[in-house]
Amino acid sequence: MTVNERLQDDWDPKSDAVQRDQRAAYDGMRERCPVAYSDFLGWSLFRHQDIVRVLNDPDTFSNAVSRHLSVPDGMDPPEHTEFRRMIMPYFRPERVDAFEPQCREIAANLLQSLLERDELEFIADFAHWFAVRIQCASLGWPLEMCEPLRLWTQKNHQATFARDRQAMTEIAREFEGYVHQLLQSRRAAGAQAGDDITSSLLRQEVQGRPLRDEEIVSVLRNWTVGEVGTISAALGILVHYLSQHPDLQQQLRAQPSLLPAAIEEILRIHGPLVANRRITTRPVEIGGRTIAAGERLSLIWISANRDGRVFEDPEAYRADRDQAENLLYGAGIHVCPGAPLARMEMRVAMEELLGRTTGIAPIPAKPPTAAVYPGSGFATLNLRIR
Repeated sequence: MTVNERLQDDWDPKSDAVQRDQRAAYDGMRERCPVAYSDFLGWSLFRHQDIVRVLNDPDTFSNAVSRHLSVPDGMDPPEHTEFRRMIMPYFRPERVDAFEPQCREIAANLLQSLLERDELEFIADFAHWFAVRIQCASLGWPLEMCEPLRLWTQKNHQATFARDRQAMTEIAREFEGYVHQLLQSRRAAGAQAGDDITSSLLRQEVQGRPLRDEEIVSVLRNWTVGEVGTISAALGILVHYLSQHPDLQQQLRAQPSLLPAAIEEILRIHGPLVANRRITTRPVEIGGRTIAAGERLSLIWISANRDGRVFEDPEAYRADRDQAENLLYGAGIHVCPGAPLARMEMRVAMEELLGRTTGIAPIPAKPPTAAVYPGSGFATLNLRIR
């Protein structure tokens, strides 16, 4: 790869054309330029086969991309292995099952007042609030943290798209301040602090030593960014799809046991998470392009899950489709540890929404607006409910 080739952008991920319809843009890139360079994202991979290759070769494609400490997402083995082993018990089936009643109560309480209206803007009125409420509840954070957390997530999203490094640093410090206050209150409470996740992290050890505060901050920041943004986007995508497909909507009301498979397939068609990053540790060739060591890669999940080489008729909803190749939660050693929790939260939210309504329909005069990178789905979604 020559310097001139490296500096020449194959596409502009931030362009209006791409952001207007990310799925269509990524589909086009997958067929036209499946390994594409841009200054904004580095090398973007669009084909399922290429992305799976990266996921299964962590020695060549490192997760240590961020300038900031990222536990455990931004780590490689053996360090990653130890930290991941530490966090995995938080997502055991018994712990997820124990949280389900509280999650359901949050969904029901939020819906109770909303369903008295004829119309709602689903993203702002429900999806964002549900995501921050369940995040605070799961971490043991007070209700007063919900609004700061919601605003923090929006600011983080905007700074990422603008690539404003100063703003991103300030936003990281803001989150760090929230967590330090919570840790101080728990230390002051001593044995009375309880056994929520935040308190529990104070008692965790790795490599024979207690977690450092900056490591706890990183764990909680990664969980928060992944949880709040992805869950709210996923719920918007699910509800929009069902509003466009009333027959499926009615089928899922009548047979809620079909919801888990339906959620996986709808989110394969329209993924809530655009991309993850890697960095090359040595020169590699992918899709006929030579990529030097130390280069950033962006794995475009949305495109991979719509690759017709893997998923026959990828735009079509097929309830019985084999989901083994679905990269909704990634794959390899960095596959999302919180997948069981996310699946439960989305299922519960959809069960409550469908169980408390008889119809959800779009409002033609108020079409949805698309979310922009790094988000997916919808920025606004106006619906008529009954």
